Amino acid sequence: MGEMVDGRKQDEGAFEKRIHIMNDEGDVISMCMTKNNSTTSQSESKDDKNGVNKTPDEWLPITRSRKGNSWTATFHLLCSGIGIQTLSLPLAFVYLGWFWGILCLCVAFLWQLYTIGLLVSLHESVPGTRYSRYLQLSIVAFGEKLGKLFALFPVMYLSTGTCVIFIITGGGAMKDFYQLICDDCSSNLTTTEWFLVFISLAILVSLFCPDLHSVALVSFIGGIMAIGYCTTLWVLFVAKGRADDTSYDPSKVVASEAGRARSILNALGIIAVLFRGHNVVLEIQGTMPSTSNRSSAKLMWKGVIASYVIIAMCFFPLAIVGYWAFGNKIPADGGILTALSTTLHHHSSKPVLGLIYVQVVISCVAAFQIYSMVVYDNIERVYASRTGRECSKLTRMGIRILFGGLTFFISVAFPFLQTLALIIGGIALHLTFGYPCLMWIAIKRPPVKSVGWWFNLGLGFLGVGLSLLVLVGAVWNLACRGLDANFFHPH
Repeated sequence: MGEMVDGRKQDEGAFEKRIHIMNDEGDVISMCMTKNNSTTSQSESKDDKNGVNKTPDEWLPITRSRKGNSWTATFHLLCSGIGIQTLSLPLAFVYLGWFWGILCLCVAFLWQLYTIGLLVSLHESVPGTRYSRYLQLSIVAFGEKLGKLFALFPVMYLSTGTCVIFIITGGGAMKDFYQLICDDCSSNLTTTEWFLVFISLAILVSLFCPDLHSVALVSFIGGIMAIGYCTTLWVLFVAKGRADDTSYDPSKVVASEAGRARSILNALGIIAVLFRGHNVVLEIQGTMPSTSNRSSAKLMWKGVIASYVIIAMCFFPLAIVGYWAFGNKIPADGGILTALSTTLHHHSSKPVLGLIYVQVVISCVAAFQIYSMVVYDNIERVYASRTGRECSKLTRMGIRILFGGLTFFISVAFPFLQTLALIIGGIALHLTFGYPCLMWIAIKRPPVKSVGWWFNLGLGFLGVGLSLLVLVGAVWNLACRGLDANFFHPH
């Protein structure tokens, strides 16, 4: 919801506040609120507490608090931007080689950084109105029907699917950590039970975080942990040195031309889905204050630059050093994450491996809070629009528990979703590389056939094409390699 507030003094002791609210359908709703200055402060505080004087935007988790700053934005972007997919990055170099691997990683990094800049600039593209959700911006750009069609499913699907991956990864890391420190324990929890432990912890944390801004401390811890396991791994690789008989020739990985083409598409997909979090960029910016003298874009851009400098310092060393250490011996199924429980398990100390597992778990729990907040916000928005009031604490708690139960069920029913990461990511990849450019053209309306128009149009369609290409490559690879569909039997 975008919001504009106009206030004027009516008469002595009275003040009229007119609020213009843009809902998700793009309609502007005007509400007139008159406040008499003679009203007691006790009555005002009671109304504020009950949500009487709050605008609908202040009812929802994304925009309930606008006390964020460039520091909190940096924490959120780090936590949401560094994922477990980072550990598969050296595998892309196996298929592309040194030159093309580094080149593709650099191009993808600059491309997604540019689209983040577009989203940040579009957040307040209309004076006095803020688009604090990806869906709202899509509706403004493409119209109500197309906007919802293009953004609603991909955003909700991506947020929910990412949370499911967190459960599978975090629960699996918990199990590996337990087995590492307790080899001789008589009783071991099943993988399903570890998933339950993880989601219980994630739900517990969410109950103490009613809005996105309140997740800042959790994001800070999660970002530190994500930086920690990336740095620990590449330092460990340097310390251990290269593996014996290491080869860096991509032609030796696959023999056939078809296999070579399939592996290149797979590598491009690994690099592309690495850059996630564009579906929460506007939401993060929505937690910041904005005034006529200083827009939220300036604060947000500082956070983007700071966070992505750090992210680059995680991605590039891990990809380059990981490929240098293992070469073509990196496991095709899971990358370095698989190597942690196989090759590295026998060549590294338990404290180091235990530290990595703990960092992965904490990072997943923290990132779960950010991506799930998008879902909570949409559910609470539907509730508020139908009931005309803010969610109670009990209702909010129920939403979080129900969503946690749903994601837990999906993770148990489809524990092999990690192997479908490229398909899951490919379906929503246009949110990162394509749509921001097309939305910029639709909202900013640059002169037709100008440099900016051609550049963003080409980049937008190229992003949509990349999404389709990654999806085709992932399906092709799945058809050739098969799928171990262990429904309801996680291991």
